[in-house]
Amino acid sequence: MVRISEDMVRKRSEHNEMEISTLEELSLHQQDIERIEFLDKWCRDLKILYLQSNLIPKIENVGRLKKLEYLNLALNNVEKIENLSGCESLKKLDLTVNFVGELTSIECLKDNYSLRELFLTGNPCTEFEGYREYVIGTLQQLQRLDGKEIEKSERIAAKQDLDVIRPKIIEQQKSYQLTREREKAQAEDHKKEKKKEKGFDKRWYTDINEGDSHQENTKTKDDEEEEDEEEKFWNEKVGFTPESRVALSEHVQEKKRKEEEERSKKQGPKPPPRVVRLMTDDGTPLNVNQAKIDFTLTDNEDENTYELDVACFKHLDTSLIDVDVQPSHVKVVLKGKVLQLTLVEEVMPDTSEAKRSQTTGHLLIKMPKAKEYIRPKKSSTKPSTVRNEDSKISRVEKKLEIDPNSGRRVDLMVTKPTTMEPLQKTVEERNNSDDFIDDPDVPPLI
Repeated sequence: MVRISEDMVRKRSEHNEMEISTLEELSLHQQDIERIEFLDKWCRDLKILYLQSNLIPKIENVGRLKKLEYLNLALNNVEKIENLSGCESLKKLDLTVNFVGELTSIECLKDNYSLRELFLTGNPCTEFEGYREYVIGTLQQLQRLDGKEIEKSERIAAKQDLDVIRPKIIEQQKSYQLTREREKAQAEDHKKEKKKEKGFDKRWYTDINEGDSHQENTKTKDDEEEEDEEEKFWNEKVGFTPESRVALSEHVQEKKRKEEEERSKKQGPKPPPRVVRLMTDDGTPLNVNQAKIDFTLTDNEDENTYELDVACFKHLDTSLIDVDVQPSHVKVVLKGKVLQLTLVEEVMPDTSEAKRSQTTGHLLIKMPKAKEYIRPKKSSTKPSTVRNEDSKISRVEKKLEIDPNSGRRVDLMVTKPTTMEPLQKTVEERNNSDDFIDDPDVPPLI
């Protein structure tokens, strides 16, 4: 039996950064799931849920999904519509090719006022006389049934004839229930016969002198019998029932299991897992990158810390990452794989911190050093300038000279004057032209 697990849901939620609590769309089709469970607790915000091509026999544990708008349960083993009244936002329900024979169970959908589309194609109830009229008359909120739009005149006629059609539907349901009981009994008897055939002990005739040859011949006969059984299974005529679908799934799973066993026997036993050595015999930590992941270790002198940037995968769950900082080394475990680095100087584990980037997924570990250093602050000094009265600028520069008495270097302040161009330029006057007339009545130009 395949059950819905948290790991299965997380694998199908890559489009939502592996977050399942805020998941709005989930696809769990073709997984041989036999029961709906946990989704109403893990994924309360689901709007679209795909569960087609499974072995689900009952609609359950979806009543708390208040935001669910589309539920696809096509190609399952559902025989009754139930437990959907709590899905108040449900707009579309797809039950194509199931085994719904209790057509009156659709009456539980009356409270789903948002329901607009319903698909029941391929179910036994669609063969009942008056099927479409009964569904349309019962669910007044529907706009489309089995992909066909419901006309206004059709709805009025179905509502008027509902009291006459409903008793006929109930009679046909009872007849179908008797048929289903016979099918269940036949399936149970067929299952018991199969168990007897499998439980039959085959006799092994071995001769002392020719034991090996007889064993080889027996194996050949067993292979031939297995092939005959396989051919017989696929050629056997059975009805299309929930039991036959379950039996088919079990047969396919059993065949896959046998093939895997044979493959593992041919490949031989798996080698034991390699033991990663993290310490030397005297307890010295080693540099190990079993995870084979990119990283950057930098010495931040300004903050007196070591900073380790580990390029973790963006979609890797943080619960699968473990960090251990020691005075002489740091260890990061990613899904069981170790990344260990030794440090040149000792660090303080108690004040170290690790943060994960929400955009890139990288892991940043800051480790303050145990030994503090006092370093001078970096300052960019520019030569000072002094303005003289004679419009000159004196530049103060430093020179290093050696004192002949002590032999030490002495800083000498040297001032170099530089001339400065005048700030204003004199404008030369231009002589008047020959045809210039000095008219006192003309105002001067400004």
